Amino acid sequence: MAAPPDREVSSALSLELLPTDPLLLILSFLDYRDLVNCCYLNQRLNQLSSHDPLWKRHCKKYWLISEEEKSRRNQSWKAIFTSTYSEFGRYIHCYATLKKAWDDLEKYLGQWCPRMISSLKESAKEEELDAVEAQIRCKLPDDYRCSFRIHNGQKLVVPGLMGSMALSNHYRSEDLLDIDTAAGGFQQRLGLKQCLPLTFCIHTGLSQYMALESVEGRNKYEIFYQCPDQMARKPSAIVMFITGTSYLEWFTSYVNEVVTGGYPIIRDQIFRYVHDKKCVATTEDITVSVSTSFLPELSSVHPPHYFFTYRIRIEMSKDALPEKTCQLDSRYWRITNAKGDVDEVQGPGVVGEFPIIGPGKVYEYTSCTTFSTTSGYMEGYYTFHCLYYKDKFFNVTIPRFHMVCPAFKVSTA
Repeated sequence: MAAPPDREVSSALSLELLPTDPLLLILSFLDYRDLVNCCYLNQRLNQLSSHDPLWKRHCKKYWLISEEEKSRRNQSWKAIFTSTYSEFGRYIHCYATLKKAWDDLEKYLGQWCPRMISSLKESAKEEELDAVEAQIRCKLPDDYRCSFRIHNGQKLVVPGLMGSMALSNHYRSEDLLDIDTAAGGFQQRLGLKQCLPLTFCIHTGLSQYMALESVEGRNKYEIFYQCPDQMARKPSAIVMFITGTSYLEWFTSYVNEVVTGGYPIIRDQIFRYVHDKKCVATTEDITVSVSTSFLPELSSVHPPHYFFTYRIRIEMSKDALPEKTCQLDSRYWRITNAKGDVDEVQGPGVVGEFPIIGPGKVYEYTSCTTFSTTSGYMEGYYTFHCLYYKDKFFNVTIPRFHMVCPAFKVSTA
């Protein structure tokens, strides 16, 4: 039997021969780089890849451009993407994250700390950042540069954008330095070689630094507080309390704590107390909650002396009966360090006061403690007496709260 004649094999369907709608659907899944490359393949793909709705997703994803801003700018999505890329293209991997952080922070400050908004400086120019790199002879990381293209830090004012801390006669409030002030504080001295200050407190002189090179035991772009090694023979020997592994991580994690209410707003400024939501205890109608903070400027690794402050909130339920009104008489503390050593403290009142608590009333105070170990915890109770029934005394539980020193390194200088 004779073999059937060969049939002509039809050529594969070419991509550009697809109907317009499915081809646009395919193009909608491409990243902006691939979409640009399609412009160079042939005339039809060039026309379709310029289809304006294709660029809407990229404008929102990379530049956070809203419909309102598009209307205000009166440009096509592609034109907006192209013009923004020409200005911020080198930062496309981090721009959206930092822009969102700044937008969220400004919105929050506008509601809770409005006077701080006026301290923010306008964006730095690209040539200004280039000039600083030439001045200090070090490259600035892209995430740092990108953030300063949005806001060039803040003016040297109080309160500082990067948080405050107050304890008795000790006060700290850290400003986010503008690029020129930071460059003026760039360090080349032994112990802090090639370190750029990010923050500054005009009361204590304390700064957080970013390492621009991996020298003296630091990782490149690591952020830290410096602490002198008091037991070293060389004055250049320091210990570094690590606060971030990169500018992006350091700044966005701080902003997240602020805008989610992790840090309390007190007297129109941000206080860097950390509150564990599980650290709450209720005794009858009285609730006690605690937040804590580590103070690097009052701490030391050599010799070991770790300084913590804690803020306690005592609140009576607004539904409590008026006859439940009471006054705090005394406090009892059980303090345990990481080695299991225990100290007990008992005394009248709190910080020299004997507060009266009634329905819906709140009393807050700040105190401190130190450990010879890098961590420890406290717990205890307050003793109250009723004002209506003066012979009635009762204890109110203070929940156990832990304090942990941040990770630290010893300089190899």
